[in-house]
Amino acid sequence: MLIAVHRRSAERLRDLCCANRGTFIKVGQHLGALDYLLPEEYTSTLKVLHSRAPQSTMEEIQQVVREDLGKEIAQLFVSFEDTPLGAASLAQVHKAVLNDGRTVAVKVQHPKVQTQSSKDILVMEFLLHAVHWLFPDFAFMWLVEEAKKNMPLELDFLNEGRNAEKVAKLLKQFEFLKVPKIHWDLSTKRILTMEFVEGGQVNDREYMKKHGIDVNEISRNLGKIYSEMIFVNGFVHCDPHPGNVLVRKCPESNKTQIVLLDHGLYQVLNQDFRLNYCRLWQALMKADMQGIERYSRRLGVGDMYPLFACVLTARSWTSVNTGISQTPITNSEDVEIRTNAALYLPQISELLNKIPRQMLLLLKTNDLLRGIETTLQTRASASSFINMSRCCIRAVATYKRSKARSRTRRMQIALSEAVTLWQINMYELFLWLKGTTLGGLVARLLSCFHYAH
Repeated sequence: MLIAVHRRSAERLRDLCCANRGTFIKVGQHLGALDYLLPEEYTSTLKVLHSRAPQSTMEEIQQVVREDLGKEIAQLFVSFEDTPLGAASLAQVHKAVLNDGRTVAVKVQHPKVQTQSSKDILVMEFLLHAVHWLFPDFAFMWLVEEAKKNMPLELDFLNEGRNAEKVAKLLKQFEFLKVPKIHWDLSTKRILTMEFVEGGQVNDREYMKKHGIDVNEISRNLGKIYSEMIFVNGFVHCDPHPGNVLVRKCPESNKTQIVLLDHGLYQVLNQDFRLNYCRLWQALMKADMQGIERYSRRLGVGDMYPLFACVLTARSWTSVNTGISQTPITNSEDVEIRTNAALYLPQISELLNKIPRQMLLLLKTNDLLRGIETTLQTRASASSFINMSRCCIRAVATYKRSKARSRTRRMQIALSEAVTLWQINMYELFLWLKGTTLGGLVARLLSCFHYAH
């Protein structure tokens, strides 16, 4: 009975978002990522908003191009496909060919979004106040606060272009990452023209199988990218839903690549927050309960640190106590998490209102990445924790070196960092050997030797 009510309500909410478009779809997408907070009927129903947002007509697209670039589409492009490659909450993307023969993707903002977004936020704010007055446990004002802050940034496509170039520079060491190049001469606040890159969505296992792409490699490399962004650079792409993360075989090298799209929403983490977050994850991986409490409190959650640890990791308190890197994820634990999310909804709402605003987008990012891992069936892999550990160690060591007053102290920190990273490399090698045929043979021989004695 309750499931049917949730399903019906979720479908009505989805239809409301589609009818009002723009900001409403954006907030609906955010709600669809809150697996730790909302019943499954809501998240599964609202997730379709990532790929099934309403489209603008070709006449509306032509009008935006005419107003912003001062020319007709036919004057700017050799060809421009009428049917969009995809439609999102704020814009849609069309494939086009430039006069020099290069293929590009042209992202054009829906024409009424700019003027409508501020009104939409006011309406949402009024509705949330009304619901909170009727149901005091319902405390979702943080959603409106985030929309107020982030919407102007997401509506400025020049800002998105700058973010794309910045993240490409920060992560240039990852040859497997592709960020499409921006064509600034054909870009404005409402139009972003970029290099066209073909690929399959990161959650499309069939595409990967067809093109010989290793699912585990993709999951591992995605973890490397986001660990580097969060723990080392503090500049985080906060919308990694499957439509924004593509995979492909590079035409030139035939190596597997991850293509990162839609750079409108980034979170910049300040140094204190980032280092406390690093140390919290280190404590979570070691099951260091004192550390979990200390760094959770530093992040502003007070006595709610056990609930915060569970929300952050999407693991049970039992698993957090045992060590999340040591305890495999099971279906029964996932069911327990969902059940508890419904039981503790008021407390979770209070927690979300209490935590630093920087944390909200990180929680959304964590949930989207976990969703990808669940679809790829790689969530139980230890590789994500290994990558996180490396980045946390590097980030903390870099900070300590910057504060060290003597050369000797800096050398000690560098040596300690090198030894710890070497230990992680050895552990990773051990896990790899354990998974190979040779590793299995050695394990059986050792077992036989043990029983013989």
